[in-house]
Parts: sequence; C-alpha cells; structure tokens
Amino acid sequence: MNAGIEGFLQALNAGLLLGAHYGLMCVGLSLIFGVMRVINFAHGDFMMAGMYVAFHLFALLGLGAVFGSAAGPFIAALLAAPVLFLLGYLAQRLLVSRVTGTRVGALEGEGHYAQLILTLGLSLILQSGGQILFGSVPVSIPSDISSEAWEIDLAGGDVVVFVNQARAWGAAIAVALVALLVLVITRSRLGKSLRAAADNVQAALYMGIDVDRAHRITFGLGIAITAVAGGLLASSYPFTPYVGLEYVIIMYAGVVLGGLGSTVGAFWGGLLIGVIQQCSALLLPTQLQNTAIFVVFLLVVFLRPQGLLGRVSERT
Repeated sequence: MNAGIEGFLQALNAGLLLGAHYGLMCVGLSLIFGVMRVINFAHGDFMMAGMYVAFHLFALLGLGAVFGSAAGPFIAALLAAPVLFLLGYLAQRLLVSRVTGTRVGALEGEGHYAQLILTLGLSLILQSGGQILFGSVPVSIPSDISSEAWEIDLAGGDVVVFVNQARAWGAAIAVALVALLVLVITRSRLGKSLRAAADNVQAALYMGIDVDRAHRITFGLGIAITAVAGGLLASSYPFTPYVGLEYVIIMYAGVVLGGLGSTVGAFWGGLLIGVIQQCSALLLPTQLQNTAIFVVFLLVVFLRPQGLLGRVSERT
C-alpha cells in the first residue's frame, strides 16, 4: 500500500513541477491569442530559440562561474527574455503585422488563412535555421542541481517523496512570473491598453490607443515569456532545433483547457496537463502519455467548451 501511495505522490509532485513550466508556456501563447487573435504555429519554435539563446548566454557570459552552476541556468533563462522579446517585436512589426491588426480587420476569415500560412512558414524557417546554426546533437545547460533532490518524509518516514531541485526552483520562478504578468495586465497602464486592444479594436483607437504598438508589445512579450519557460527546462531536458514540435500541441491544449483568452486559466491548463502526463505513467506506457492528455482534453471540450476558467466575456 505504501509503495502505491508513494508512487502516486511522486508522480503528482513531478506533474506539478513540470506543469508549472507548461503553464508558463501556455500563458505566453494565451497572451498573444487573447490580444491579437493570432494562432501562432511558430510559438514552439520561438521557445526553441529561447532555449538556445539561454544555452549560449550561459556559456559565453560564464554565468556558471559568476553565479554558480545552480543559479547560472536560471539567470540565463531570464536573460533570454529580452533577446526573444526583441525578436518577437521585430517579427510582428515586419511580418505578422501584415496579416493582423487593423490592416486585415475587414477580411474576417481570409485574414486568418494568411496568419496560419505565415506562422507556419516562420516555424519552418526557425527549425531549418536552428538546424543549420546549432546542428542536430541534443544539448542542455549543465546544472549541478538538475540531478539533486530534496527528500521529504511523510507518514512518519513510511512514505518518501523526492523533489527535484532544478525543477522546483524553475516552477517557483514560473509561478512568480505568471503572478507578475497578471499584476501588469490588471493594474498597469500598459496592461489596460493591451486589454482595451483585445476587447474592441475600434473603441481602443477612438480612445487614442496605438493598437498596432500594443500588438507588437504583446507578440514580443508572449514569446519572451515562453522563451523563459524553455530556458528553465533547458537544464533538465536535452533539446534540439525540433523541440518546439514536442511542446506546441501541449501549449494549445493547455490554452483551450484553461479557457481561450484567460491568462490564469492558461496557467492552470498547463499545470493540469503536467499532472495528467506524469500520473498517467502509473497506468500507461510512456508512448501513451499524450493520449491521456487528449482524452481529458476532449472530455473538457465536450462538457465545458469555454474551458475550465473561461467565460464568454473574459479576456484576462
């Protein structure tokens, strides 16, 4: 009996830690969709770019020597954010803006077709560019604590749960960043302008809000957030230029589960996916873990189409 309880608690612990990372990824994607209504197929590949930026910043800046191999990878992940924000900002201004915003407001469905084709093209360019620049050999950011764990004794020592230190610190950073983003969106002037641009483009324009600038900031910010999530995972999981394909479906599933346009809901959706993925390993082989995710996904869509926390009028 103790072995079964211990196995479940270990899987639950692993699922919560991994789910916090997934939640941060989903929040970045949800922010872009919530404000811009863009289905970004390249989102996972921008995350991949963030992982490689964090990897090379760690090596080039000697962050391991300056901050230690324990804190260095997390600093590298945070430093990747401004680099990917700039990349996302430029990508939106030079490319994505041609098929989004006020320019295509009257095109309705036709505008979405162009968005899908453009973001799919961006995805292929980022994958191929990553292959050319970085090769196909899996890499990761070296960290002493990625293989270390805290031991937690429960039930008088009869049940022991091991908490991976790298994933625990990464999860704590992810939760802190989501809380900070929610504060920015709900309390700051910038957040109010983003919400106004999401709710009603024409009304926002009449109020003097630069909607195109709001979209550029949103796209850059959404990609930067997801890049940090990728950087946090880079010390625990090896990655290649095609790693984005593994995560982009998880991101979309998390966003829909939480509720389209809901920032907090997207985080809870990602958290739920992490728990389902890890706990399903207790009953199913590894190859079927994603099957369990989509069974739950279909059930939620069937029973509650707006998502767990989504509401018709909710945008944040």
